[in-house]
Amino acid sequence: QVQLVESGGGLVQAGGSLRLSCAASGSIFRINVMGWYRQAPGKQRELVAHITSGGSTNYADSVKGRFTISRDNAKNTLYLQMNSLKPEDTAVYYCNALGIGLKWGQGTQVTVSS
Repeated sequence: QVQLVESGGGLVQAGGSLRLSCAASGSIFRINVMGWYRQAPGKQRELVAHITSGGSTNYADSVKGRFTISRDNAKNTLYLQMNSLKPEDTAVYYCNALGIGLKWGQGTQVTVSS
């Protein structure tokens, strides 16, 4: 099955930006909906954005207007551009398909300082 490796996280100050990447070991062409999730310590993993194979996007209210999800099927890569970061965005960020039960990757840590 497709394996996913997240990268691009780091430590930034509030108001800064990061661009996360999700590299797939297999083709994501056949996967209709891909998403970015995040999980803060002691909290459940939450879906923050998703995108269909046709490019339709949706965002959680908490990130709408600040984050942009995109996908490049030819490069088997999913992206999350994060702008105007806030301390409450601090979490481990994961990519995955929606609804088909792929194994989770290790995620990438995003830490936003106040």
